[in-house]
Amino acid sequence: MTDVISFIHEAKWDDFSPDIKHSAIRALIDTLGVSAAGSQTELSRIICNHVVRHFGGDAASLWWDGRRVSPVGAALANGMTIDSLDAHDGQLLCKGHIGCGLIPGLFAMAEAENKLDALDILTSLVIGYEIGTRAGVSLHASAPDYHTSGAWIAVTVAAVGARILSLDSNKTREAMGIAEYHGPRSQMMRCIDFPTMVKDGSGWGSMAGVSAAYLASDGFTGAPAVTIEGEDVSEYWKDLGKHFYINEQYIKLYPVCRWAQPAVEAVLGLIREHHIAPEKIESITIDSFYEAKKLCSMARNTEQAQYSLPFSVAVAVVRGTIEVSDVTHAGLTDPIIQGLARKVKITDNEKFNAVFPAQRLATALIITKDGKKFKSGVTRALGDPEDGVSDSVITNKFRAMAGTRLDLDVVNAFEAELSGISEVKDIRNLLKILSKSRKL
Repeated sequence: MTDVISFIHEAKWDDFSPDIKHSAIRALIDTLGVSAAGSQTELSRIICNHVVRHFGGDAASLWWDGRRVSPVGAALANGMTIDSLDAHDGQLLCKGHIGCGLIPGLFAMAEAENKLDALDILTSLVIGYEIGTRAGVSLHASAPDYHTSGAWIAVTVAAVGARILSLDSNKTREAMGIAEYHGPRSQMMRCIDFPTMVKDGSGWGSMAGVSAAYLASDGFTGAPAVTIEGEDVSEYWKDLGKHFYINEQYIKLYPVCRWAQPAVEAVLGLIREHHIAPEKIESITIDSFYEAKKLCSMARNTEQAQYSLPFSVAVAVVRGTIEVSDVTHAGLTDPIIQGLARKVKITDNEKFNAVFPAQRLATALIITKDGKKFKSGVTRALGDPEDGVSDSVITNKFRAMAGTRLDLDVVNAFEAELSGISEVKDIRNLLKILSKSRKL
């Protein structure tokens, strides 16, 4: 535990190699772009209004909203806004996401405490990705249920919050213990079976982490965090500060569950190679892993759409891609997409099950109405760390995501403060842009 606390408080930006710094800025750009797109959802509208009513204050910003609330409320609403659109980065081994809840919690506390040095914030971001990934892997290894990302995000945000508040070693330990105890141990597969606005628990975890850091600073006790201190998970923490998981986050190219994206790529490959028109398709069979097979709901709203493999595949066939509008409104009422989704069958493959979560694989079989069969090879999603996307892909995704909700001048100002993917110029200016009212 001593090594973990030392890493939290003593790590410096100059300690990190250029690739780690690069990954941190990419993660920030990607996540903030998703936040802009997510701000157009009904989920975001509801949670922002809720936080204004029940989490009053003026220390932190509601992104793309213009109103101010407490740091606890900002972490909750901004985290849920990002989580409302399943397009943010993730990590294969922890089967979930770090940045979605880390970045809102980090920004909320930094703003509230006026700790807005860009390099300090980026350093905390790197620390958070390292704590969060290991906490997620540790939780999966030590608990029988598959919990949402909010469970380990709570511990992560408490850790960086302890750094922002300059808590001593004992209070840092207490903060992470409070966060783990009070963090959401929500069952992920319940939201897969019944997709609703609860999503991946990220906003609630971020809120719990911010609250835990402030509670610990006031003397509240809560240690230990067993996902860090337990002997059965000690192996996952031995390389902290040596091996950096921030370089092993995947990037999503589509705003749907990552488990559906290997199937999407497999189908897109067949459509492009054989020029198969949607109206010619009789059936599509996806062979993937068990968790992907569970993404079987019909898409009547955006939450169902983002957790539906048949819908994701149908959109990809009809549109040639999946855009934000497809999962928020356009695809939900398109009779061609909805009809094609009903032609998609999903099976699970024992070989693919055996390599999950380290690999997420799928094959696709398309049968046309004239009886022709087209089968793909084994396919994985684009954006995995071993085959990472270029900076231009990140930039283009950012512009596409942010442009769904923001005026072009706001997007350009945003990009100017982020200076491409080389540096973050001024966090205060970035917060001013984030605090702008969303376009109606």
